[in-house]
Amino acid sequence: MSTITVSAKDNPAGHPLPQLHGDQFSWQGRFEAMASPCDILLDGVNRKDAEQALAFAAREAWRLERKFSRYVSGNPVDQINHSNGEPVAVDDEMALMLDYAAQCHDLSHGRFDITSGVLRRAWRFDGSDHLPEQEETDALLNLVGWNKLAWHHPQLALPEGMEIDFGGIGKEYAVDRVLLDLKQSLPEGGSVLVNFGGDLACSGPRPHGKAWIVGVEDHQKLSGSSETLSLRGGALATSGDSRRYLLKNGIRYSHILDPHTGWPIPDAPHSVTVAAPTCTLAGMLATFAMLQGAEAEHFLEQQNVQFWVQR
Repeated sequence: MSTITVSAKDNPAGHPLPQLHGDQFSWQGRFEAMASPCDILLDGVNRKDAEQALAFAAREAWRLERKFSRYVSGNPVDQINHSNGEPVAVDDEMALMLDYAAQCHDLSHGRFDITSGVLRRAWRFDGSDHLPEQEETDALLNLVGWNKLAWHHPQLALPEGMEIDFGGIGKEYAVDRVLLDLKQSLPEGGSVLVNFGGDLACSGPRPHGKAWIVGVEDHQKLSGSSETLSLRGGALATSGDSRRYLLKNGIRYSHILDPHTGWPIPDAPHSVTVAAPTCTLAGMLATFAMLQGAEAEHFLEQQNVQFWVQR
């Protein structure tokens, strides 16, 4: 095992330093970002290249976390959320995310909405039986609605009191962003898989055509996997309520909230895992399926993708 040194500038949040395990040409790098364990698996590369890849992946994941997390004071999201209705100019990367959020809003008929994060003020998905009062959620709905903000590249005007939250798409974008850059820097014959908290993508098969073996979590056995999958290309993403839910009178309330009602989507699956060419697309389809509730399987069948649904 070796510890990868990164500068304090690249790691202002003070995350634990990345750790690299392995030998010869097969490596596993691990670090923490976006409140998730992050793994970089490398095959067909030497130690020096593996160390450089891990250091880059950690720096880039931390950069994206600093930029897009709603928890980082003074970052672009924080500036937008405290703009008091005044227009804020954004850079091209932020504009890309806002365009994607607008697309997701339209494709989901308004069920995917990055302004709905304010509903967390009423909901605490801690496994208890505490439900908010209807009046509390109704009041927050006044602060929800993508159509209430004005987005005209490069300026975003957010009505006072509203917030944006990229939590639903940021991790998948980070996987794709890191993988794209690592693919360009890997030596010929090398292969990499990027896994951020269970959302993952690979550059292709391992050397000699071998598949990457990945597991889909069983919501009933959080320490194990219900199924192992062979991945030779593309991405997987999962959306679910294995760890974030409420339970009252035998009814399980998922953390997937409907921005139209302020309440959890009824009859949503425990989890949805989707395979797609990119992690961003897989994540979008998995979340859209959760938002379909009882119609999740039917929705995914129409998308012509591989998927795994647990109920």
